[in-house]
Amino acid sequence: MASDWIATARLLRRAGFGTRGTDVDAAVRLGATRYVAAMMAADPSTDPGAKATPLPSFPAVGPLGKVASKAERAAHNKTLRTQLTAMTGWWIRRMVAVEQPFGEKLTFCWHNHFATSAQKVRNAEEMLTQNARLRGLGRGNFRTLALTMLTDAAMLRWLDGNKNTAGAPNENLAREFMEMFTLGHGDAYTEQDVQQGARALTGWRIQPDGSAQLRPRLHDNGVKTVLGVIGDLGATEFCDAVLAQPGSARYVAGRWWGQLVSATPPSAAVLDRLVTAYGPHRDLSALFTAMFTAPEFAAAQGSLVVSPVEWVIGAVRALRVPIKSDSDAARLAVVLRTLGQLPFYPPNVGGWPSGQAWLSTAAADARMRAAAALARLADLSALDGAAPSRLDSVAHLLGVGSWSARSAAALKAAAANPQRLVTVALNTPEYLTN
Repeated sequence: MASDWIATARLLRRAGFGTRGTDVDAAVRLGATRYVAAMMAADPSTDPGAKATPLPSFPAVGPLGKVASKAERAAHNKTLRTQLTAMTGWWIRRMVAVEQPFGEKLTFCWHNHFATSAQKVRNAEEMLTQNARLRGLGRGNFRTLALTMLTDAAMLRWLDGNKNTAGAPNENLAREFMEMFTLGHGDAYTEQDVQQGARALTGWRIQPDGSAQLRPRLHDNGVKTVLGVIGDLGATEFCDAVLAQPGSARYVAGRWWGQLVSATPPSAAVLDRLVTAYGPHRDLSALFTAMFTAPEFAAAQGSLVVSPVEWVIGAVRALRVPIKSDSDAARLAVVLRTLGQLPFYPPNVGGWPSGQAWLSTAAADARMRAAAALARLADLSALDGAAPSRLDSVAHLLGVGSWSARSAAALKAAAANPQRLVTVALNTPEYLTN
């Protein structure tokens, strides 16, 4: 298999959810540079698959009164669960349906970066609003996105920003904004910066319509000092003070390298190139383009373990398994929950684990069962040829460049049965890493 085909297959897999050999063939003909440029320029809202799976809307669920009965509480909680389940099913269907998956892959990665869980938020409309913001702003200016997240209703609820008042500052949002979203661990900020930042973020409250507004009487109007910036700081000034730190650009670039390129941090020289592309305008599209077109990108082949969402959605897309109904999406949600990565439910503010965490024995058993179930529903017409040629055919079907001797031996033993062959292929090291 030509090296450019293998490199292009990795590009499509990292920029989406799996891939198909036919899509790799088309991208090879276009050329990687032109493919990346077109991918970056694409408008996610115009994708036919996105149009076929429009953002859902749910009726508002008012708060329970203090004297609500047990039956009223049960009905209230059932309504919330129903809406959240439908929300998750919608995103699964959209991930499967889109024709250019980069928009949804990017949104999912931002969801992992600004990790917010419906387990605590428990409001589908707020989670969906955040989801739409991540999708719409995720390839533009990072400052715009970061400031939007600081005052996003789901984020405020998740990190207790809606409880932050001048009389009782809550440090959670300020701390996590610096530690997890913009600067990282280390000595880039002090406890005093956290305390002062919390004061700057006081007064934001979630309105009945799901929007967030600043209530001046709850905001601390005193002088604060955050990372050397002094004044009557609010959310905007706090955000700007944090992003002005030299380490912010390097942190953002390094964290995205870990999501898109390699589990091994970039060298100082590569990181310098990425930061230069990101630039003073904090241009995310330029950053992603620099990553996908870097020589080091292709060289990192096989360095990332595929996450459960990438694996499940990628397999469904490659095998053309129809996911059209709520029950279809619900079955995939069960698999993703079993594997430990259900969209809208990251385990904590740090997002999901990565790497070897996805390769446990329990996960392997669950993947094998899921792969067998998907294979029974799949379009396997590409494997109609004689058994000896099926190894190449299944590799092309799944966007895999070649098999190791060990994988080839396992696949040969299953080649007489196309469903069994696909089940094994989806669980090879070549498919589980890229």
